[in-house]
Amino acid sequence: MDFDLDAYLGRIGYTGDRTPTAATLAALQRAHIQVIPFENLDPVRGVIPALDLDALMAKLVHDTTRGGYCYEHNTLYAAALRALGYRVTLLTGRVLVGAKPGDLRPRTHMLLLAEAPGDPRRYLTDVGFGSEGALLDPMPLAEGEVGDDPRRHRLAVTPADSPLEQWVLRAFLDGEWRDQYSFTVEPFYGPDFAVINFFMAGNPRSPFGSRVYACRTLPDRLLKLDARTFTVSHADGTSVKRELADDAEVRTVLAEEFGIVAPEALKEA
Repeated sequence: MDFDLDAYLGRIGYTGDRTPTAATLAALQRAHIQVIPFENLDPVRGVIPALDLDALMAKLVHDTTRGGYCYEHNTLYAAALRALGYRVTLLTGRVLVGAKPGDLRPRTHMLLLAEAPGDPRRYLTDVGFGSEGALLDPMPLAEGEVGDDPRRHRLAVTPADSPLEQWVLRAFLDGEWRDQYSFTVEPFYGPDFAVINFFMAGNPRSPFGSRVYACRTLPDRLLKLDARTFTVSHADGTSVKRELADDAEVRTVLAEEFGIVAPEALKEA
């Protein structure tokens, strides 16, 4: 399809420069993350999310009451970046949050490398990692630390049994550096993510189908709903957590706090 760039930029409230530069990339990433929420309501109700651009435009752009998970967010974002003139490579990562030493998880996270004309650097950019450790700004693919205010991140090359360098993204959380995900720069493509998406949304052992999860990043706070636990984390490090009473309250919080109108058929949270 012809990508409707104007509609996408309108959805995320972006009115700035459209020249494909590092600065534009940073503004786009922040705008997308702060407007379109992360949520897994389709997998929870047994629906495999569609990843074709028509479906993504309908769900994430034209419908302003829904969000999606990483394959939806980053597929849409990649299309927008390409329409603006960036070169984009789709990558997969192994999520390391909560992993125990020695765990070998499959590559299930979708992330992007973006290149701007005339800029020799490659940038890790990602709008689909629904977590307090998510990268808020693009990060040059180089070892070192960046401050994506109010967060801090590091990239490091770590040992791996692979002909390609293995990169690890780390976030500074609760006073320590924590691994978020690892990846190599091997390109992946739409059919690869169709398979991964089908498994992650449809497999009964997948965490995405077992409970409601939503995340919304705002300039001054992060909202997270995990089953019936609703947490508001502020930029100063403080947080408030409360347990929701029932499915009706889950729906209310999704609508009032996340801007998400839950479909009628939802499993118990």
